[in-house]
Amino acid sequence: MGELYVVATPIGNLKDFTMRAVEVLKSVDIIACEDTRHSARLMEYYDIRTPLQSYHEHNERQKAEALIEGLRQGKSIALISDAGTPLISDPGYHLVRLAHEADIRVVPVPGASALIAALSVSGLSSDRFVFEGFLPSKSNARQKRLAELSEDSRTVIFYESTHRILACVDDLIAIMGGDRPAAIARELTKNFESLYNGPLASIRTDLLADVHQIKGEFVVLIQGLKDEVGLSSELTEKAKQLLLLLAKELPPKKAASITAQVMGENKSSLYQYLISKN
Repeated sequence: MGELYVVATPIGNLKDFTMRAVEVLKSVDIIACEDTRHSARLMEYYDIRTPLQSYHEHNERQKAEALIEGLRQGKSIALISDAGTPLISDPGYHLVRLAHEADIRVVPVPGASALIAALSVSGLSSDRFVFEGFLPSKSNARQKRLAELSEDSRTVIFYESTHRILACVDDLIAIMGGDRPAAIARELTKNFESLYNGPLASIRTDLLADVHQIKGEFVVLIQGLKDEVGLSSELTEKAKQLLLLLAKELPPKKAASITAQVMGENKSSLYQYLISKN
């Protein structure tokens, strides 16, 4: 059988490509990519002449079967996306899953990833984080998801598009408050790369100051609530008892909210304690 290589490509600057990735792409029989025209530029830059085949979200299931058959026949195939690491908010999951089911070796060739690049320069906590991909495009659904994430103690990371970035920031401020520390990375590694960090309200002002700053591809990072407010780990025994009693009848957030009002404790500390007991 052949081998399937999952190869990360540059997210902007074509020089952000590893020597190993170039060697792999030159050696395989086929390169499966989202857009052959887009990937052709990278191939030309590194003089890679391996045949390209389109593999994107609209033909993923159909093409996966044919690619797996090629692998069974001994062909080696590389999977790339338009930018960054395949499968991270990009096609590829179906192909990789089928390869594992067929006992075909899947080999990672690591490299650029927009979410990791953004996190490394954000100035926010990086020891624990959660990646949400793209949030829902509709405001109501997006606000609901943000409300679910608002009390997460980890740094929250997601991608956003040019058309929704301002609406998304407005929703973030409405749900999490203008004082919540955050960072927004725009057009990473490209000519007009920008990084904004600070309170959400300040970031919104910076984005509005220049209409060009709301164009491009965005990575949005929000500081976790635990790190933001410095939660106390010490809760009174009476507060814990009341919280656990209410939690038998109420959802965790409601139980934490009532206990905070009655006992004068921090709601987020109570909520985190309750989650840790489950």
